[in-house]
Order: sequence, then structure tokens, then C-alpha cells
Amino acid sequence: SCCAKACQHTMNPSMSSCNWLTHVSLSISFPADIISTVEFNATGELLATGDKGGRVVVFQREQESKNQPQRRGEYNVYSTFQSHEPEFDYLKSLEIEEKINKIRWLPQHNAAYFLLSTNDKTVKLWKISERDKRPEGYNLKDEDGRIRDPATITTLRVPVLRPMDLMVEATARRVYSNAHTYHINSISVNSDYETFMSTDDLRINLWNLEITNKSFNIVDIKPANMEELTEVITAAEFHPNQCNTFVYSSSKGSIRLCDMRASALCDNHSKFFEEPEDPSNRSFFSEIISSISDVKFSHNGRYLMTRDYLTVKVWDLNMESKPLETYQVHDYLRSKLCSLYENDCIFDKFECVWNGSDSVIMTGSYNNFFRMFDRNTKRDVTLEASRENSKPRAILKPRKVCLGGKRRKDEISVDSLDFSKKILHTAWHPSENIIAVAATNNLYIFQDKVN
Repeated sequence: SCCAKACQHTMNPSMSSCNWLTHVSLSISFPADIISTVEFNATGELLATGDKGGRVVVFQREQESKNQPQRRGEYNVYSTFQSHEPEFDYLKSLEIEEKINKIRWLPQHNAAYFLLSTNDKTVKLWKISERDKRPEGYNLKDEDGRIRDPATITTLRVPVLRPMDLMVEATARRVYSNAHTYHINSISVNSDYETFMSTDDLRINLWNLEITNKSFNIVDIKPANMEELTEVITAAEFHPNQCNTFVYSSSKGSIRLCDMRASALCDNHSKFFEEPEDPSNRSFFSEIISSISDVKFSHNGRYLMTRDYLTVKVWDLNMESKPLETYQVHDYLRSKLCSLYENDCIFDKFECVWNGSDSVIMTGSYNNFFRMFDRNTKRDVTLEASRENSKPRAILKPRKVCLGGKRRKDEISVDSLDFSKKILHTAWHPSENIIAVAATNNLYIFQDKVN
């Protein structure tokens, strides 16, 4: 069972008003159905989601129709397949979860689609293809597949292809395994489209897409004595057009830019990005909330975006000393850090995404809220992805959180926020204002209003 909730959303240049038009509402309620990753392909025609049950669901965009223009942009289920199964490491007596941690699409070069999916230990390359014809007229077997006695074959038939109902098949073409001791948190396809990297807590490995039994270790931060371990790798990504450059972030809030031309092992970074800590704001939680949960290059390759617990930062690759822009996602939670630490929410890993032109940033928050920041106008908006507020063609107003004192009618108190409802995973269409937001086991798709 899968869950999709597709809506439409209007965002004017100032992002101050929103019209939401609901397309689809499907419901599920099993822990395995919790969405763990969301990713558009390069054209935006396909959208893939992975869940805790190891399944991948691919949605395809409806083609525009003159008869039904209102259906433009609606995404429907295209293919569903089981990507990973639960495993057991007998040497370490550890269960390996089937949960899909990341999905990355490869560029399309023929009629088939290819994507990489990973759980904690194994990356797989999947081919998704369509079949609308079947062969008939075999010589060595009957139509039902049984092998014929060669003595009974007196004539030679030429097999023919007959039309059949369209079938979408998912086939595992490559399995990249046995290369990670720790849990994989990131995969990234290189701009040369021949290699990709997989990242765990302490190491980054470089793979050739054609070779499954060998990978090259390009970053290793594991100390000789594990008691001296002070930080772990939290995310990594290749530069969008420089195949030799990649970046990785750490739990200490730093970002390292590496150049694979400099050496085979990139333990020595070429650039180091870190914001100096303000001593006056130092607290018990400082190191936890400074841990970076996501890092993304802008589409033009000029900027880096990082997400920590409370903020989103934009860095210029030419300025390492401090971020170019800092956006407060939910600063009203600063006074709640103690209770967030007790319920483990302070360790939640929120993702962040750029829009197609790198002018707007989106990231998630609690209470099924997600935030958008316009880099040009410096305006921001808080929106809610909620089943209750998604009646067909209903208008949804921006939400506001009240810190205390007198609360207005349209505001919600910070004490009323539901921390079990969180938006960790989001995706933005590469060229249009279409976004996908995963709220636990619901997928919401919003797009510009169609006039």
C-alpha cells in the first residue's frame, strides 16, 4: 500500500498568498509506509519516493490534455517495487533495515529510466522500463512455456511480437555491496555520469556504475583509536558540473570542499566552511543543533546550502569565513531545546532544497509545517501540509507561530505544536514551481495554480 496526497499550490513572487487545489488523497497507517526520501528526476516527469518498508514508488506526471487542462501536473502511480529486504549480519549479529535512505536518478539516455536506491549498507541500480509487446511462436516451447520434445518439431516458425497491455517493469541491474562498515547516509551521482559516491558516518567511497565488486575510498576520517572520534560525516554531494569536486558536511557544523585531482585520498580538503561560534550563545545544546543534516549545491554550482537544526545557511564557494545568508527556520524552538532533547526530536535530520532558479529555498519543520525563503525579496512563508486543510480547491492561508502573550485567531501557539508530525523530506521540480513534501506517511504535491 502506498500513500499519495497531491494538491496544487499557488506561490506569487512575494510568496504571501497560497491557493491549494487537491487532486488525490490516499491513506495508509503502517510504520513501514513512512516516507524516508523523495526525489524528482532530471525532467520532473517522474517522482520517486522510498519508505521504511524498503519499497520505491514512482509517480508519473499526467500529460497535458486539451479536454482536461485542470489535470495538468497531476502525478499518478507509475511503478511500485520492493527495492531492499531486511537482512541480518551474522558476523556482527546486527539487523540491517530495509529502509530506503536515499534515491538518486540517472540521466535518461533511452526509453528506460535508471535510479540508484540505498539502505544502510547496499546501493542498487534499478532499471524501470515499459513493455507493450510479447513474443509468440516459439519453436522449442509451447505458448504456456513448456519445453517441446524436439522429435515432434517438424516445422520452423518465425516468432512474432503481439501487442499486450502496457506493463512497467523494475529490474535490479547492479548491486553495490560490502563496502560500508557504517550506515550509508548519502549517495550522489557525478556529473560525468560514469561514477557515483556513497557516504557513511566515517568514509566516502567512489564507485564506477559498471563495476560492483570494487570501490575507491576517497575520504576516511576514522581515527586509529575510536575513543578519539569527535565528529562524523552527515551528508555529501558532487558538484553539479565539475566532476572532480565534491563537498561533505560534519556533525560539528563544518563543510569541506574536496578536489579529487589533488590526491587519491581527499582527507585534506581544499576549502573549509565554518561559521565562528558566538560565545554568548554557547549552551549544552550548541554542538547538537550545529550538526548539519543536509548539504546541497545550487544548480549553477556557485553556492552551497546547508541545513542545521534551527537554520538554513547559504554559502558562497569563494567565501569560507561566514555564510552569505542565514534563514531562521523555527527560532521559536530555541527555548524548547531541553524538551526536544528529552524526546529525541533535537536529533531529527531535516533536508533542504533549491527551486529551479536557485532563488527560493524550501525546508521542513514540525506540525507538518514547511518553510519557503525568497532570496531576492527576503520574504518567507510558513505553509502546512495537512489532510484537514486540503479540501478540493480550498484556499490555505500561510501559518504563523505565536511565541507567547495574546494569540491571534490565525496563529498557533508554540506549545500546541505537534512534534510527531514533521516534514523531513522535500523535493522541488527542476524547472517548474512544483514541490513534493513528505509528511510522515503522506505525500503532498503542490503546483502553481492553473488559470
